[in-house]
Parts: sequence; C-alpha cells; structure tokens
Amino acid sequence: MPADTDLIKLYSTRILALASEIPHATRLDAPDATVKKRSPLCGSTVTVDVQVTDGRISGFGQDVKACALGQAAASVTGAAVIGRNLSELEAARDGLRAMLKSNGPVPDAPFEGFEVLEPARDYKNRHASILLSIEATTEALDQALRSDCA
Repeated sequence: MPADTDLIKLYSTRILALASEIPHATRLDAPDATVKKRSPLCGSTVTVDVQVTDGRISGFGQDVKACALGQAAASVTGAAVIGRNLSELEAARDGLRAMLKSNGPVPDAPFEGFEVLEPARDYKNRHASILLSIEATTEALDQALRSDCA
C-alpha cells in the first residue's frame, strides 16, 4: 500500500492545474452522439458530446464530475480530441489503459499529456475514473460514425 506522502505526490500541482482548467467543459447544443459513463467504485461521472465531420471530431463538450485525477484526465482528453478519428482515440484509450494497468508507455502525441497520471498506476481504485473521459469520447465517436451522422 502506498504511503500517505505518495498520495500527496500523486496530487501534484500539475494534476491540480489540469483539473481546474478542463477544455470544452460545456455540453454541445446539437451533438451527433452523447455518452455518459460512471465509475461504480467512486461514483465519478463524465458525459461527453461529439460532433463529427468527415469521420473526425469537429465539436466536443464534456461535463465532468470526478476526482482530481479524473478531471486531469478529462483535461488532457479535451485538449487533444478535436480533429481525431476513431483509430486515434482507440489508440489513446488503449494506451492509457496499458500505461495504468500494465506499466505501458505513455500514449503517443497528442495524448502524451496523460504522462502526468503515471503515478496513479499504484492506485488501482482510481483507474476507472481516469479512463472515463477517453472511454466516453471513443464510444461517442463510434456511435456517431455508426449512425451515419459523420
């Protein structure tokens, strides 16, 4: 079990700064798809709206009710998703999951900001909250593409 000082380090100044400035923190008026995800362990929720043009995210909004780690992850997601296609989002989602659960490398650009969450590897109870935004975004884009809104 990590020590209390490790937990304090986990909530670094950078994580708290990201958590306080989440990009695209306003829901969209006319999304092509909306996905709400909830972590049953901690109760964190993220609702994501996407608009899609030519198979890529052209509009994005999110409502984040999560711990600082989940908020920081949503901040990194929000800063990187505009212009991304489904394969790029899947790679970022899978990369973040592997980074947390299997000591994998930090996801590639433009999602390299997830690096700030590497210290959370040891806190398995926080992984679901950290993954919410990228998982919801990937699912929303997939739904939009399948409904031919793109």
